Amino acid sequence: MASVTFEHLTKTYPNGFVSVNDVNLFIEDGEFVVFHGPSGCGKSTILRMIGGLEDITSGEIYLGKELLNDILPRDRRLAMAFQNYTLYKHMNVYDNMALGLRLRDLPRPVIDSRVKSAAQFLGISDILTSKLRAISDSQRQRVALGRAIVCQPKVLLVDEDFARQDDDRRREMLEDILRINSELGITVLYVTNDYEEAVSLGKRIVYMKDGRIVDFDDIYN
Repeated sequence: MASVTFEHLTKTYPNGFVSVNDVNLFIEDGEFVVFHGPSGCGKSTILRMIGGLEDITSGEIYLGKELLNDILPRDRRLAMAFQNYTLYKHMNVYDNMALGLRLRDLPRPVIDSRVKSAAQFLGISDILTSKLRAISDSQRQRVALGRAIVCQPKVLLVDEDFARQDDDRRREMLEDILRINSELGITVLYVTNDYEEAVSLGKRIVYMKDGRIVDFDDIYN
């Protein structure tokens, strides 16, 4: 997959608010890193800059050796799991998962193979022909994750809002993302303001406050 590097990464808004302040960090290929801190500390802004949803004021973001700053979001080998993941209710599960691949004009057999493989991995093979309105919220979330991994991203970005739900479904989502990291080898950057959750994941934690990295924890199971 790929490493991620931030060099003097800064985000300042037009009103002068500094959301991310001179952040330097190296994330290893295949690592699972948790960004933790209070609301407004800059952790979600970092994910949005990596994904190309926020402009970078100064500094650089590298995916492996590739500078991401001026690469269009659609051309970055990334997948994002944010709260506002858009699933199309008029499509069935298969078509939702295949949409991004079809937009890239991949051959039909490649699309079919990737969708079915992702569905099997996530345990949703039995609902591929179902409409979105006929499946549960938990299944919809897995469809969103499936649509992300069929594109074979190098990095998966997960914002805490993606899991804003009851505790059982949140645990299921975290188990799926941990498997995506461990079994598919995809680098994962996960944002949370829940300290107990951050520690329970048993991964490297980056603590943020006021736009800066203030501490690290290296925790391994």
